[in-house]
Amino acid sequence: MLAPYNKSTPQQSTTTRTWSVGTLVYTSGGLAILFFWLLLGDFSWSMRDRSVGPLSQWYLSSLEVPNLVFGLIVSSFPAAIGLILGPIISVKSDRHRGRWGRRIPFLLITTPMAALGMIGIGVTPLIASWVHGHFPDQEEWVVAVACFSVFWAFFEFATIAGQAVFGGLINDVVPKELLGRFYGMFRAISLIDGMIFNYWIMGKAPSHFTLILIVVGVFYGTSFMLVCFRVKEGEYPPPPSREKSTCGIIGNFWSEVRLYCRQCFTNPYYLSIFVMMTLATISFYPVNIFALPYARSLDISMDLYGKALALTYGISLSITFFIGWLVDVFHPLRVAMVSLFGYMLATLWGSLLADTQQSFLVAWVAHGVLSGCFFTSSASLGQRLYPHEKFAQFASAAGIFTSMSVVGIGPLVGTIIDLSGNVYRYTFTAGLILSASALLVAFYVYRRFTELGGTGSYSAPE
Repeated sequence: MLAPYNKSTPQQSTTTRTWSVGTLVYTSGGLAILFFWLLLGDFSWSMRDRSVGPLSQWYLSSLEVPNLVFGLIVSSFPAAIGLILGPIISVKSDRHRGRWGRRIPFLLITTPMAALGMIGIGVTPLIASWVHGHFPDQEEWVVAVACFSVFWAFFEFATIAGQAVFGGLINDVVPKELLGRFYGMFRAISLIDGMIFNYWIMGKAPSHFTLILIVVGVFYGTSFMLVCFRVKEGEYPPPPSREKSTCGIIGNFWSEVRLYCRQCFTNPYYLSIFVMMTLATISFYPVNIFALPYARSLDISMDLYGKALALTYGISLSITFFIGWLVDVFHPLRVAMVSLFGYMLATLWGSLLADTQQSFLVAWVAHGVLSGCFFTSSASLGQRLYPHEKFAQFASAAGIFTSMSVVGIGPLVGTIIDLSGNVYRYTFTAGLILSASALLVAFYVYRRFTELGGTGSYSAPE
């Protein structure tokens, strides 16, 4: 097991460079080992995300489900789960103290669940065909969607629960001064995953859908479980004591809810951060959700679509570590604001001109590169702005805002597309409006950030 030494242990040579976070102290060698295991975890995590989402969208699109149903399944349902599950898991994780730490135990449970969900989605066509044989009077796409939704729910439940604590694990074990470059490497790994999947594998989805998801599911479950056993968390101070309610379990539950809301939702500064992150995140959703139906409406083949995505990831890969360096030098908030402005320009162009194969692919690549710049630059924003010991709790509070918005964005945009006669160009228009709104809120956040000490002496308000 990876074993950085604690601060309380005898120090090594004074000439040895060390990095610390909490009770963990790393030498250069220890830091390299930590990064190796976390990057392996990110490789499998990214392979899961790069495969399950696009393949599921392709499968639903091949069934020719209505855009409203498509949006509900792909965006609204996962967001609804995250709205409820994210805060519960995050707070439980922040307060948990155990032999394996406060993050790893949750990942040990959710990892095999997510792997089984992926495998189930992969075999959905086979199961749906068998079920339809027993209910021949039902429309085939309805039966297929029903079968798909069972495994999709299982997968999303495990994924959202894992997502709620994986960021917390990084916050707890990676030194703060290296977070920008570390997330830059994370982004690079994710992009390499995307290039591999979209260039060589995505085009084979029509003929090898089941095989691809089974292989990826087994790989993810095996590799991420290995990471859980090899990464070591430090020691944590005892969680703050909670007053017990005299009204029993229900009283204690509502007491916890009130405390959560008071800590997360009463400070206007944190509320503005949540709104900014929500608007920025959902500004990418309209294009992302409907990209495959958009491409199909222009008769773009899956092979060409996948290669365009691979090009997007290749461009992003060439600049990702540079963005991570910029984040550590200039602060993630500043770099994220510049990325949002660039995305506004890309969506403006797409909303006006992306109505042919060539113009769509240009706008699609620009969308991918600039949204990737935002995700890379903002990846460590929560760690830099939220209270350190309550990071997962505040991250889940931001997730509530995002989930509430995502629940509606897919069906809303899908309905607009249906009513417009499948004018998918409106997805770029929606992205433009949302990203412009996010940038306006970001200026307020930046002003409050500077008042709280800025890049030199920032202190997160409690």
